[in-house]
Amino acid sequence: MKLIYRHTNTIVIMNANTNMKELSVKNFDSISISKFRCYLMKGLYLLTFVTLGYSSWSEILNPNEQWGPYDGITYSFWAAYALLMGLGIRYPLKMLPLLLLQLFYKSIFFFGIYVPLWSSGNLPEAFDGFLKPFAIGIPIDLLVIPWIYVYKTYIKNLFKFY
Repeated sequence: MKLIYRHTNTIVIMNANTNMKELSVKNFDSISISKFRCYLMKGLYLLTFVTLGYSSWSEILNPNEQWGPYDGITYSFWAAYALLMGLGIRYPLKMLPLLLLQLFYKSIFFFGIYVPLWSSGNLPEAFDGFLKPFAIGIPIDLLVIPWIYVYKTYIKNLFKFY
């Protein structure tokens, strides 16, 4: 029987008959990002925390109209998302999946919903305010996200099972 323990960039493999002096330790390459990239990430976390937090929490605390269940769920989700983005200011790499979520939902909405409706001429008036934040937000997310870190941390070992 093997016991595998992973702590940051080190994996410790222990057999049932192994004493503590005979541990097999495998070190992984340390994955880091530049300070500049880290500050860019923190800036994006802060921007999202402030803007999304202000708009969602102000609507929750002082709603303009009676909400349906989807409105309540949506505003609650965005308020919680904004709070988590606040944690990203302190822990930029640990909260990186939030930036990926932001990129993915914006891209899916923009390319899967907005562009087809716009190109067919069936774009509802309610969608008017979405073009600018999404057209600006997607490239910013693409530039700020440390893609080498994403590859080495999430994609490279996706199908490796210890």
